[in-house]
Amino acid sequence: MREILNGKKALLLDMNSTFMFEEDRFGENEDYSAYYHGIDHEIDREKEGTLPASEVNQIISDAYQYLDERYPDETYRLHFPSVETALLETCSQPLNRREIDRLIATFSFHELGIIPPDYTAALHDLADRFTLAAVIDIWSPSVAWRETFRQLEIEELFAAISFSSDHGIVKPSPLPFERVLKQLELSPEEALVIGDSARRDLGGASSAGIGTILVGTQHQDALASFPNLLAFRDSVLESAY
Repeated sequence: MREILNGKKALLLDMNSTFMFEEDRFGENEDYSAYYHGIDHEIDREKEGTLPASEVNQIISDAYQYLDERYPDETYRLHFPSVETALLETCSQPLNRREIDRLIATFSFHELGIIPPDYTAALHDLADRFTLAAVIDIWSPSVAWRETFRQLEIEELFAAISFSSDHGIVKPSPLPFERVLKQLELSPEEALVIGDSARRDLGGASSAGIGTILVGTQHQDALASFPNLLAFRDSVLESAY
């Protein structure tokens, strides 16, 4: 492990299934209307959503399907559509601004996962050893994720964060990795990518000339593989002695 880490100054972390879990709750039995109708309920009943539960569930499901079909398509890699675009493209009825915002918030709620306490601790441990950055693919606006990072007091651990929904470029494009390196003023040889996807993380990092360590999966082109980020953290700490 010491050889792999030698000369490395920064870790570029993936998020979903790397340090955030239970994300993307878009299964067939999800009731999206529960969150949709609960927004602002305690503040002002007049602000409750006007769409019935069946329509909300169909609208969110259709928007998710629209994005899910396009996510692996190279055609959309550099201009991936927003959740708002997906809603407008798939919904057969006109939506006013308030309803669009409410539906986006509902989609975000179901896309957002949780960061367990032991993973926040691991991020702090890694930040003591490396400059941390994150290269993250999400479909919803990044506001909910940034707020989660702030609440968990991990936002300040990252010197740079790339959310794909902020610029429309998704992995495995090398561009988000290259942009983060530029922000950090580092060369590809001075960084490592840590992620769970051979296609998106390893593929994008390789195109950017950055070595990759995979967590939760293996691939012959990865520099190393670990069961999870916690095991990688433990190996980093052990290599320091």
